[in-house]
Amino acid sequence: MGITLEQVVPWGRCLAEYISMFALSQADLQKRILDCGGGPASFTAEANALGYSVTACDPIYAFSAAAIAPRIDAARDLIMPQVRDKAEAYIWQSIADPDGLETVRMDAMQRFLADLPTGKLAGRYIEGTVLDLPFADDQFDLALSSHFLLAYSKQLGRDFHLQAMAELCRVAREVRIFPLLTVSGETSPWLDEIMTQLAAFGRQAVVATVEYEFQRGGNQMLKIT
Repeated sequence: MGITLEQVVPWGRCLAEYISMFALSQADLQKRILDCGGGPASFTAEANALGYSVTACDPIYAFSAAAIAPRIDAARDLIMPQVRDKAEAYIWQSIADPDGLETVRMDAMQRFLADLPTGKLAGRYIEGTVLDLPFADDQFDLALSSHFLLAYSKQLGRDFHLQAMAELCRVAREVRIFPLLTVSGETSPWLDEIMTQLAAFGRQAVVATVEYEFQRGGNQMLKIT
């Protein structure tokens, strides 16, 4: 059993983790990518700095970096004591220990905060909700959802997930969601039903194993084509 969260909190990851979590190839990175629910991840900042085309969408982008920074600090103060208390729920390899995790996460989120002002002007951070994305049909080749959909299954119900998946399928030709576990470490209760419903939408959904594993058992993504 991992941590317990009552609501979605801002907590971000870096480019290297995204590549591993979503099994992103060099060909994938050349695509038009949407990071949906990107929050304070540094993936968009790092990827665009390397010349890739990544757009992030999240309601939090309505706020300034100065307004988001205290929310990140509050998330750290909520999450990190629980991680230290439940350290056995995680695999400490690429990240050695909870102190290392805090450093990695805060470094990524600080990079996001530094990029946000110019990134908004450049159009790479777009305010929006996954239920009503401000994008055209098939505007992206690939949409990613990191530690949002399925992860917050207890906080966001089945209907939310079904609507969100349908909307992601509208704006992107392929969707990848990681992990299949909730924040507390159980397989999402909505996974099987979502896969059935996606088939009814005319989409193929498969579970794919990836190299990344930090939550114990959290080494699979949902790939929708």
